[in-house]
Amino acid sequence: MGRTYFVEDSVEQYLQNILDTSGKACVTGLLIGQCSPQRDFVLLAVRTSPKETQSDEVDEEWVVEHATQVSRMLPGGLAVLGVFLGAAPELSVQAQNILRRLVFAVEKSITKARLWKLANDEVHDRVALNISSETKKVLCRTFDVKDPKSSAKPADWKYQTGLSASWPVLECNVEVDLQVPVPADFANRELDKCIENGLKEWVRLIQQCSCILNGKVMGLDKDLLDGTKKKASSQQFVQQPFVVQLLRPSKFKTDDRSTALVQKSSGTVVLKGVVHCKAYIHTNKPKVKDAVQALKRDVLNTVAIRSQMLFEDFLLNPEGYTEKGARTEEYPLPKRVFVPLAGTGVMICDYMFKDEAPKDIQFRIKELLDLDVKEDQLDMLLEIDSAIKLAPKTSHPQSNIVVAEPETSQLLEMFPDDYNPMQLKVGVVIAAGVALFAVVFSLLFFSD
Repeated sequence: MGRTYFVEDSVEQYLQNILDTSGKACVTGLLIGQCSPQRDFVLLAVRTSPKETQSDEVDEEWVVEHATQVSRMLPGGLAVLGVFLGAAPELSVQAQNILRRLVFAVEKSITKARLWKLANDEVHDRVALNISSETKKVLCRTFDVKDPKSSAKPADWKYQTGLSASWPVLECNVEVDLQVPVPADFANRELDKCIENGLKEWVRLIQQCSCILNGKVMGLDKDLLDGTKKKASSQQFVQQPFVVQLLRPSKFKTDDRSTALVQKSSGTVVLKGVVHCKAYIHTNKPKVKDAVQALKRDVLNTVAIRSQMLFEDFLLNPEGYTEKGARTEEYPLPKRVFVPLAGTGVMICDYMFKDEAPKDIQFRIKELLDLDVKEDQLDMLLEIDSAIKLAPKTSHPQSNIVVAEPETSQLLEMFPDDYNPMQLKVGVVIAAGVALFAVVFSLLFFSD
C-alpha cells in the first residue's frame, strides 16, 4: 500500500495558476510539508525560481540549488518532501525520468548540509508529482531515497482545507558558546568543514538533552496532545503552544572513544550567543518524542545555516572580513526573521545580515517561495528584544537552566546609548524563555 499525502487546498489553485501562466513546456517546483509514519502533509508548493536566461529544458543544477536555499527557510518539522513537474501529456514518460533524477539530487544536496541524519525507522520516501499541463490531472509517486535503485511506488494525493491551522508549535532558546580550533594548514574554503567537524560533540549534546514542555516533564512515548481541547464547532484542535526548556545531561554519552590529539592550530572560531528555535508538529496523534526531535533539529539547523551563510558571504566578499595579521575580529551572524505562512498555522523564516533591510527579506521570500509579504508581517524583533532581556542572568542552584531576570535600570547601566543588540555576547550553554538572538562569529588568529 502506497503513502497518502494530505495537501492544503490552496496548493491545488497555486499549481493550476503556474501551469496556466508559465508559458513553458515544463514547469518544476518543490513540495513542502511534513512526514509522519502514517501519512504525509503538504502545506506549500513553490515553483522553481526563474533564471535570467529562460529555457524549456529542466536545469537540474538550478532546481537543486533552489531547493537548498528553500530548505534554509523552514522551521523545525517542515522539510522539502519532493518535487513536482508540469508537462504536456506527450512528455509523460520523459517527465517520470526527470522527476526521479530531481528527487534524488534534491535530497542529496539538502542532506549534505545537515548536522544530523534521518534514523533508519523514519520515513525515507520522497514524492514526485507529475501534472498534466492540459488536463491538470496529477500522477503521484514516491521514491525511497535511501535506496538509489528504488522504483516508483504509487501514492494518493488528497486535498484538504485548514490542514495545519491547529498544528502545535514548540519554541525554545538555546544559548551557544562554542570554540572550534582552526588547523594551521586549513584553507579559507575549508572553514565551513572545519566548523562542521568541530560541532560534532555539540550536536550529540543537543540530541541528548532532556526537555521540559510548558513546565512539565512528559514521557517521550506519550501523545503530545493528550488533554488538549478541540474547537466546539469542529473536531480540530486549538493550536497549542509549547515553551520548551532544554536540559543538558548530567552525564554526556559519546559514541567515540576518548583519545588525545595534538594538532597545530592557527586560531579559533567562536560561536557565541543565543538562538530562537521553532518547530511544528501535525495533529495526527503526535508523540512527544517526535515533537522534541523536530525542535532539536531546528536548533542544529539554525546554527549550521547561519554559519554557512557567513562563510558564503566571506568567500564572495573577503575584503570585508579579517585582514591578515588581525588578532581578533567579530562578525554578527545573520539574525532569524519569521513570517506567517498565509492560510496555515505555521511560520517560515529567513536570515538577515546586519547591513540588510526588510525589503531584502521581502525580495528573497518572493524570489524563493513565490510569496508576497508586507513589511509589517516580518517578525524581526523576537531575537533582538530577548537578547537584551537575557543579558543579566542568574543560575539557580541544582539546575542546568539559565533564567533571565532583567530590569530596565540594569540594562541602562550595562549598555551605552548607542548599544547594538547584535553585538551582545552571552555565556553558558543552554537557556530557555521567549525568543532571542545575539550570535557572534569570531576569528581569533594567533600571531606568529
